[in-house]
Amino acid sequence: MTAIPGTVAFDEYGRPFIILRNQEKQKRLTGIDAIKSHILAARDVANILKTSLGPKGLDKLMVSSDGDVTVTNDGATILKNMDVDHEIAKLMVQLSQSQDDEIGDGTTGVVVLAGALLEQAEQLLDKGIHPIRIADGFEMAAKCATDHLKMIVHDFEGSPDNLEPYIKIAMTSLGSKIINKCHRQMAEIAVNAVFAVLDPVARDVNFELIKIEGKVGGRLEDTVLVRGVVIDKDFSHPQMPKRLENVKLAILTCPFEPPKPKTKHKLDVTSVDDYRALREYEQEKFTEMVKRVKNAGATLAICQWGFDDEANHLLLQNELPAVRWVGGPEIELIAIATGGRIVPRFEELTPEKLGHAGVVRELTFGTTKDRMLVIEECKNSRAVTIFIRGGNKMIIEEAKRAIHDALCTVRNVIKNQKILYGGGAAEISCALACADKANKISTLEQYAFRAFAEALDAVPMALAENSGLSPVNTLADIKAAQIAESNSAFGVDCLNRGTYDMRAQNVIETLTSKTQQILLATQLVKMILKIDDIRSPSDAGDAA
Repeated sequence: MTAIPGTVAFDEYGRPFIILRNQEKQKRLTGIDAIKSHILAARDVANILKTSLGPKGLDKLMVSSDGDVTVTNDGATILKNMDVDHEIAKLMVQLSQSQDDEIGDGTTGVVVLAGALLEQAEQLLDKGIHPIRIADGFEMAAKCATDHLKMIVHDFEGSPDNLEPYIKIAMTSLGSKIINKCHRQMAEIAVNAVFAVLDPVARDVNFELIKIEGKVGGRLEDTVLVRGVVIDKDFSHPQMPKRLENVKLAILTCPFEPPKPKTKHKLDVTSVDDYRALREYEQEKFTEMVKRVKNAGATLAICQWGFDDEANHLLLQNELPAVRWVGGPEIELIAIATGGRIVPRFEELTPEKLGHAGVVRELTFGTTKDRMLVIEECKNSRAVTIFIRGGNKMIIEEAKRAIHDALCTVRNVIKNQKILYGGGAAEISCALACADKANKISTLEQYAFRAFAEALDAVPMALAENSGLSPVNTLADIKAAQIAESNSAFGVDCLNRGTYDMRAQNVIETLTSKTQQILLATQLVKMILKIDDIRSPSDAGDAA
């Protein structure tokens, strides 16, 4: 019996049945169907993030395959932890990551804007407009929007002598995070950390000099900025002193143990005398190593590798406190902070290579007696540590992400002293500008301009909806107010303070972040609109 797949056939008893094509082979989409499939996948991702936008945005609880739980409203973190299979959805994940890598903030907004643009593109496709004309129109509208942003910017008034404006812009970044109940304190910590490591000549910040460390226990209010280094280690012996002053550090990447023979021959110990000779050799080598460190003038040894109990007791007897198993990045940060040199061999240790710190003290936490070391009053004060406390690991991890966003926001405004007002004010102003420009265009791109303007409205509408306001009525009121008073600072009153004026509410964003959001979202949407064919490996095999 033969039949064409997808047609009705009959068995030997005359009973009809339908032969379907192998589902694995129905993976190829072309033309408008492919584009709409891409738009659907991207919109689904954007809709997941839309409820996380703004100060009243909701958190997402992510459970990994290992059972690890993450609670966050950070767009990049949510997408990174999502199990995404669709190819276009993966592009949305990369879009959010690009915003995070380049700017550090605005990861949710850029995805929401991209989803809104694709939603508008779908309506234009249904009207019969070619996807290339839509993509070109979006690109022209994006240029119009970014040019308009440059017209409504304001000069930033902060300076090293007046940190209050920096604190306010950091508070805007932290306002949507889980730590917003103490976001004034967190904003001050972020600003002080940035200015502690700021290069005044290049006007840039080396984030490698800012370490963010956390410890479960205590409250978020117990978070402090340490002008030095905090490491999750303790002194190698419990009888070593818990506080050292005027410390000279030997920073070692060589272990406290006798050198191993560099041959393939094994060492046979066949008698008690041989064993005693080996013990004496090891004791002599240990003593020589400790003596070298002491003779160099060191009062504390920081070791990247471990050492056995015999070496530990020898260090205690010689009154040389030590810390072992310190990781490579921490070793480098300690060297930067204390002005010391990392020494790979004991023979190379000299007094000139020692680091200097005013205080090295051991902290003890709670009934569990967890310990950490704090290295303060360092020779180079440009290395700092933000030490976060919290009730559980999830809160600490989310606080770390929030602090990172605030640090990036402060860094951005230091590099580019231009600011905009938040609450969707910039998007509404750009939407009005794009809609006005559309009325002056006689070609088909005018539809794309109007669609772009409506997509920009999606951000303030999401803010209003997440805040429990009527999205349509709120947006209409703000647009009317912006037009009537020619004030681009009017945005969504998410915190119900009784005014649309974001300048009065101190809701501030950077020009760099907002421009990057518009450009990145437009670039991705343009790329998606130009994909009209999907070929899976099974299709390729069939073609072969």
